[in-house]
Amino acid sequence: MSVQEYLDKHTLSRKLEDAVNAAVRAKTTDPVLFISNHMKKGVQSVITKVKARQILDSRGIPTVEVDLYTNKAMFRSSVPSGNSTGMYEAVELRDGDKGVYLGNGVAKAVKNINDKISEALIGMDPTLQSQIDHAMIDLDKTEKKGELGANAILAVSIAACKAGAAEKEVPLYKHIADLSGKANPMLPVPAFTVISGGRHAGNNLAIEEIMILPIGASRFEEALRMGSETYHHLKAVITEKFGPHNCNVGEDGGFAPNVSREALDLVKEAIGRAGYDEKIKIALDVAATNFCIGKRYDLDFQSPQKSGQDFKSAEDMMELYRQLCVEYPIVSIEDPFDKEDWEHFKDISSLAICQVVGDDLLMSNAKRIERAITESACNTLLLKVNQVGTVTEVIEVVKQAKEAHWGVVTSHRSGETVDSFIADLSVGLAAGQIKAGAPCRGERLEKYNQLLRIEEELGDQAVYAGEDWRQ
Repeated sequence: MSVQEYLDKHTLSRKLEDAVNAAVRAKTTDPVLFISNHMKKGVQSVITKVKARQILDSRGIPTVEVDLYTNKAMFRSSVPSGNSTGMYEAVELRDGDKGVYLGNGVAKAVKNINDKISEALIGMDPTLQSQIDHAMIDLDKTEKKGELGANAILAVSIAACKAGAAEKEVPLYKHIADLSGKANPMLPVPAFTVISGGRHAGNNLAIEEIMILPIGASRFEEALRMGSETYHHLKAVITEKFGPHNCNVGEDGGFAPNVSREALDLVKEAIGRAGYDEKIKIALDVAATNFCIGKRYDLDFQSPQKSGQDFKSAEDMMELYRQLCVEYPIVSIEDPFDKEDWEHFKDISSLAICQVVGDDLLMSNAKRIERAITESACNTLLLKVNQVGTVTEVIEVVKQAKEAHWGVVTSHRSGETVDSFIADLSVGLAAGQIKAGAPCRGERLEKYNQLLRIEEELGDQAVYAGEDWRQ
């Protein structure tokens, strides 16, 4: 075949002429680079390969990382993991070989991606998120993604979402907003973990997290500064009262002093020292299922010498929450009761003393969410993407919650990676709230720093949830 025949066969002469004309109109100073990029845009992106590997999360436990290749670029994602998994959430596939990573390896999930998912997705358009996700769901054929593993499917789903955004030449949050039908992205109010307890720390505090919410900030940048300053004031308060050895941190970066109820006094004092009494509120993640025995609650379960000696009834816990919401600026309580105690969830929600967040109660499960909506068991969804398994299904459960006029908290997990996907997700879905740990530790800050970048990119169009954090 001659050169002219080759040019004619692929209509290259016309395409090259169009590219040159575009370069002239743009008055580019680098015509070769411009023409190269112009030609590249004219080619439809398709998935060419998906490669997975086993990496370690922030706790040193294996998780899945994926490199998704198109004919234009490579896109990487990695998935988080929690301390515990529930029976209603998507299945995280682990190897179970106690001789390797104590049974926590993810070689099976990695193999499923490299051998099965990759082959199924080759040639697909990365902008068609729903088609990609449903192709994997159909390949798995189980209700909770137990065959391929939700950790395998989600890693690919997120990577495909990034590839789709790149193909459309829009930011990731904008692509997510388009997928969900949201017209107005919004920067969320961060819920910074400042004190850790429960299963996230080795202290005597029963509840899992005490968080601060800078709802009085005008921009996310200001909210991050307020959170950081208060965090450092809290370190000083703890050091003064209990010594520097009580400033060790839990898995998500919160301080872990060996205290109980006085932890709230420490946080309140730190907020005051920072000068943000009117701008910062407090949130609790009680994670009550962890210390519920039968129908009673052991607030001393972290203290071996006291555990089992002073149980509280659900009614006692209800009264405790009433008191705390009067004494402290608490605006949100997550999992105040056991995950199957629907009645007391309904009771506390009916009091309207604060936002009631369902985490263990809901497990980001559409059926559990529907029941909670019907029974008015809570009014806010804690969204954990790895409990769902695909970007498409995440968008669906957020729509479900929003249609019920619920709040939505986009959440990290205790075992995190440096992937900042949930930052873009929270903006694109206009969730209003994000829970990504303390304003320290790299894997937590990656999410907050990405939100800074998004706000900067949006410029005058940036909207911070602020006082509208519940919408």
